[in-house]
Amino acid sequence: MASHSNYTTAPVSEFLLICFPNYQSWQHWLSLPLSLLLLLAMGANAILLITIRLEASLHEPIYYLLSLLSLLDMVLCLTVIPKVLVIFWFNLRSISFSACFFQMFIMNSFLAMESCTFMVMAYDRYVAICKPLHYPFIITNEFVARATIFVVARNTLASLPVPILSARLRYCAENIIKNCICTNLSVSKLSCDNIAFNRLYQFVAGWTLLGSDLILIILSYSFILKAVLRIKAEGAATKALSTCGSHFILILFFSTVLLVLVITNLARERIPPDVPILLNILHHLIPPALNPIVYGVRTKEIKQGIQKLLRRL
Repeated sequence: MASHSNYTTAPVSEFLLICFPNYQSWQHWLSLPLSLLLLLAMGANAILLITIRLEASLHEPIYYLLSLLSLLDMVLCLTVIPKVLVIFWFNLRSISFSACFFQMFIMNSFLAMESCTFMVMAYDRYVAICKPLHYPFIITNEFVARATIFVVARNTLASLPVPILSARLRYCAENIIKNCICTNLSVSKLSCDNIAFNRLYQFVAGWTLLGSDLILIILSYSFILKAVLRIKAEGAATKALSTCGSHFILILFFSTVLLVLVITNLARERIPPDVPILLNILHHLIPPALNPIVYGVRTKEIKQGIQKLLRRL
């Protein structure tokens, strides 16, 4: 009995990430498409950032917000996907205690920052369409700077308690995380402490941050749609809607993938446990790969800027 007690109270210094516990043979097949998506996400976002930086016509608030979104996408990708690929290629499953909770913080805070950035971009489109004469005076470079500070500060402060609460838990013996990444629920359930408050905080904080952003986005587009329907000039309504088409597509995709991820986690007992793990990985990879492509294809100014950049090369 004494030896059992010593075992269960031994502190954990690192975790082992076990991707797809039931289908580990998937790893080799998934590594190639994940690698290609990572290269696509990094390359497309880098080209977009360089284009906005070098092209003077793109030095406008909406493109600065798009640059912020690209930076957030790149950090999220680099925080999650390289470690997943290292596990797939070299079977290096261990992750240190501090690295695990740092990854947890980045995932929670930057995901919320992305949602908040979409909300600010929706407000930008609302002002552009509903109050066009006031747009140059409301949406300024100073507005973008203040919005960026708000996006970073709000979501950093609200997300910071999640890894702190998890790190303060006692991890007695079990150190195998049945996931490819250090999500709060996957890690905290290994603890021998009560994790009710930990889960409650993440639930309340997550739905408060993402929920409030979603409500404001819906309100913005409701006002936009109402204003567009009042436009009677031929072709003006279509032109007005086209200015926010790319943004709406990205929000719809971001929200849909997130909703599917939430539903699969809630229905965890009815579906294979590997499905939420795969969706979680893809949620950190597919939106970053698609965001710059959607804007590059649908936005004339960005497309022209990229063409100029490529001609310089």
